[in-house]
This record gives sequence, C-alpha cells and structure tokens, in this order.
Amino acid sequence: MLQGCVVVVVTAAAVLPSMPASLDAQRGRGGQTPATPRASAPIDLTGYWVSVVTEDWRFRMVTPPKGQYGGVPLNAEGRRVADSWDPAKDEAAGDQCKAYGAAAIMRVPGRLHITWENDDTIRIDTDAGAQTRLVHFGESLSQSGEPTWQGYSVGQWELARTAQGAGGGRGQVRGGSLKVVTTHMRPGYLRKNGVPYSGNAVLTEYYDRHTPPDGDQWLVVTTVVDDARYLTQGFVTSSQFKKLPEASGWNPEPCSAR
Repeated sequence: MLQGCVVVVVTAAAVLPSMPASLDAQRGRGGQTPATPRASAPIDLTGYWVSVVTEDWRFRMVTPPKGQYGGVPLNAEGRRVADSWDPAKDEAAGDQCKAYGAAAIMRVPGRLHITWENDDTIRIDTDAGAQTRLVHFGESLSQSGEPTWQGYSVGQWELARTAQGAGGGRGQVRGGSLKVVTTHMRPGYLRKNGVPYSGNAVLTEYYDRHTPPDGDQWLVVTTVVDDARYLTQGFVTSSQFKKLPEASGWNPEPCSAR
C-alpha cells in the first residue's frame, strides 16, 4: 500500500532521545494505590503516526518477486516454504492477511493510530490491512482460543534512569520505552512474498519515542522475531514513524495477497 506513505532518508543524528520529566509523582508512595500503566507511562505513544521508509525499500514499498528473501536468516525449511509462495492459493484460502500479522505489520507502509483502550490496555490500529492489536499490561502470556493474526500481546514499561547520585541512589527516571511480547499468532509472512514465520514464533518489540531539535516527533519500533522452525536466529528490524498532527490521510484498507 503506497498511498499516503512518506519515503525519506533520515540520518541517525536526526533522531535524538527526548527527556520527559521525572515520574516520581506518579509512582505511588507508602500505602497509596500504585499508578495504572496509563498514568505511569514514561512516554506518550498515542496519536497518528505515518511510516517513514528509510531501508528495505524494495521489500516494503512493493511486493518483491518470489525467492527474494535476502537479509532474513531463513533455514532450509524456511527457504523451501518461501520458494513455494503462491498468492493465488492464499486468496483462494482467504489468507490475504498473512503479511499483515503482528510479526510483520510494522514493516507494511501505512499509518498507525495508537490509543488507550482502558487504563491497562493500549490499542494499536493500522490502516494497512485494517488490523487491531491490544497490548495488555500486568497479564501473563497464557491465553486460550484460536490464534489470530495479531496474536496476544503483553506490555511493560522499561524505565531509563540517570546515573546514581553520590549517596548511591537509583537516580531519576528520564524517559523509557514500551516492551511488548506477542505469542499465539497465526502463521504468516515476514515479507509479502511468502517469507514465513510459524505459529510458534515469538515477537518482541521495543517502542521508543524521540524528539530531535527540529521539534518533530518520531516513533521507532525495534522488532525481534524468534522462530526455531524457519529461522536460524532472531530476525531484527527497526521501523520509523513520524507523528501526524491529525487523522488526515487515515484510510483503512483490506489486506492484499499481492
């Protein structure tokens, strides 16, 4: 899906970490009730974000030909499955969303809309494939029911702190990131041309927000896919998104197998 996407080149120096204020007032003290995940968030991820494609253009902006899976650490079985990709069969089986599952959706060009479903759950909607993922805080990865394209996600805040003071204290909280672990996914594709991940794959993501000197706001999602069935090691990618001032351009579209 090419409509509405931004394609630019961003240098590493252009994305610098922001430094939010201390969260001491939000963490709860003594016998007070602990703050909810929403109230204790070290960064604000909510809003509309658009993909900024800075690498792997030929794998992301268009559907690459069968057999082009360079950069993905596939084992022999993974290459065999990738070489047998047939989009017509996926369409006939109603599996057009195989490339829009949780393990791949951040690489699909488009927009994100991130909101709080409630005080303990973040909701991530994508206009690419019209997908919705819920990130649950304070829950285990055990779940029941049929696997889904977006799987079951559990999140936790990882706080960054300043160096310890002279008295050996822990230092002030100076921002942080969101870590999300997702399991219980339907088998899908890491790339649209049939590069596979299995139903046993584990997805680990880190969501970081940055504000460089020009005032733009950036979201960087670092993704690690571990899948012993098809990969020889973790498949690591980093996807960038720029914050939008409004919902203009938000245009959910159905999945496409081609």
